[in-house]
Amino acid sequence: MKAGVRALGIAESFVAQRSTLAGAVVRANRVVDGFVFGTCTVGGSDATDAIVDMVERLDREDVRYLLVAGIAPAWFNVVDLRAIHAATGFPVLSVTFEESDGLEPALREEFSGEALDRRLSTYQTQPDREPVAVNGETIYVRQVGLDGAKAREVVRGFTPEGGRPEPLRVARLAARAADGAFGSKR
Repeated sequence: MKAGVRALGIAESFVAQRSTLAGAVVRANRVVDGFVFGTCTVGGSDATDAIVDMVERLDREDVRYLLVAGIAPAWFNVVDLRAIHAATGFPVLSVTFEESDGLEPALREEFSGEALDRRLSTYQTQPDREPVAVNGETIYVRQVGLDGAKAREVVRGFTPEGGRPEPLRVARLAARAADGAFGSKR
């Protein structure tokens, strides 16, 4: 991965009813190159729209990839990776850090009726997670807009150490800091 290639990482932190979404533009050489913030509803269904809005407000043509921490931030606010790709044109990768059998059992336990149907409909149309070995750790990646080999290259190229891609690590720190600064005022 060339040092100047940029990715936008989006991660969240929540206090109360709103989740802070932070986007961090990070170059492959670990230089942080910009931020954007948004919010979505904890337990809602607006995370996809919030992410698209963040990308549009950021308005950065030099960003090549979009990495999202997980598929269901803010207590099962399921993200539609295909819709984000269609709206932004960016290749989209969802990265998770733990092995699991998927969200369907948890969704069925927490929701019913139309709320469950809407989440399942979105979740079931997402690409499967694929394990990726990175620096001796295993992470799990879903990708839209690029093939598996390129997705592995991107994840490894933006993960200089450990198992968390730098754009997601920085975005998570920014989201937590924003919640610390503004969380009690929401």
